[in-house]
Amino acid sequence: MKTLKTIMMALSLAAIPVAVQAQDAAPAPAASAAAAPAAEAVPAAPAFQHRAPDVDIGQPIPGGFKIQPQVTEIGEDAQWLHNSLLMPIITIICIFVLILLAYAMIRFRAKANPVPSKTSHNTLIEIVWTLVPVLILLVIAVPSIRLLAHQYAQPKPDLTIKVIGNQWYWTYQYPDNGDFELVSNMLPEAEAKKRGEPRLLGVDERVVVPVDAVVKVIVTSNDVIHSWAVPAFWTKMDAVPGRLNETWFKAEREGLYYGQCSELCGARHGFMPIAVEVVSKDKFAEWVHSKGGKMPGEAAPAAAAPAPAAATPAPATDAAVPGTAAPAAPVTSQPATAQN
Repeated sequence: MKTLKTIMMALSLAAIPVAVQAQDAAPAPAASAAAAPAAEAVPAAPAFQHRAPDVDIGQPIPGGFKIQPQVTEIGEDAQWLHNSLLMPIITIICIFVLILLAYAMIRFRAKANPVPSKTSHNTLIEIVWTLVPVLILLVIAVPSIRLLAHQYAQPKPDLTIKVIGNQWYWTYQYPDNGDFELVSNMLPEAEAKKRGEPRLLGVDERVVVPVDAVVKVIVTSNDVIHSWAVPAFWTKMDAVPGRLNETWFKAEREGLYYGQCSELCGARHGFMPIAVEVVSKDKFAEWVHSKGGKMPGEAAPAAAAPAPAAATPAPATDAAVPGTAAPAAPVTSQPATAQN
């Protein structure tokens, strides 16, 4: 009996450290819902709504032969130069030359002049046909040089876009807005028709710019020579591999404006359309955010903070745990010996 009591006491003392370790390793109770409420789900922002194209502006007019309506100051000046100066001058010259040809054919025909004139030159006529073209060129030179200087006198830009030509699509980068990138390909004919866009001009990714903003366009190429052209802006610039060319525009009217590659660049040259959507400044900021970019002065979108890790229970030590008795030193049981 004495031996049995000794064995049971030894087993109970050995179980005390095991119970204390199990209590120390138990995870901390979860915080109550009232103390740490779960974060409310933030509704996703609505997708940016692109505008539909206008039939009478920003694209070729069916059956038309005139220059597209211009929406930039440079384009309006160029259109005035073409319509109000160049066309009247060339029309007058063509009519005048036609009258001279008709007069010469009738007045100096062989039947009316069996003996041809021996006149070799006329001093007055030679002076006139030398001075008049010079004066005409001077009249044309003044406004055309002023227009050319205006095109190259780039004001301080409000936005910079880098345009990269590829065989056969366009790549656009927005360095002022987080340096995000767009890859723009032509829409298939069925998809363009579904979206109400003109054939061979609709794209899956449009260039979006704010209205009344000076847009600096840096143009280059990854392979061969392309040309980025939007007729409604009076803008055209070659994309040359290894070279950065610059142009600019300032659209004064919201809308959707189409263009195409204007340099023969390979088999699919005719399938590199350009679509520029001009929107309000608020809509532009909305579009930039929808692409993961940021407006100048804004902080970069912060990454989501990682969830706090669960508290790791402290390893069991020999120190006393509050509310419990200090573990006794392990007792090594000795085999009981038989007593006589």
